Amino acid sequence: MERTLSSNPYVEQSSTQFAPLPVRLFANLLQWQRRASTRRELARLDARLLADAGISEAQRYEELSKPFWR
Repeated sequence: MERTLSSNPYVEQSSTQFAPLPVRLFANLLQWQRRASTRRELARLDARLLADAGISEAQRYEELSKPFWR
């Protein structure tokens, strides 16, 4: 689960490391929005879909308890 949520399809973290501040801020906003969205989707999954994805209830709870910036 962590590898799915940690990747950012819009802007790679390494490419923004030395980017100007507005670009880094925008990249962070996109990443936070994506994390919030995927966690909302995760919260909607039923037990059968969680099992299909190989995610336990404990893993789901752990992911949903994180703030959007982590």
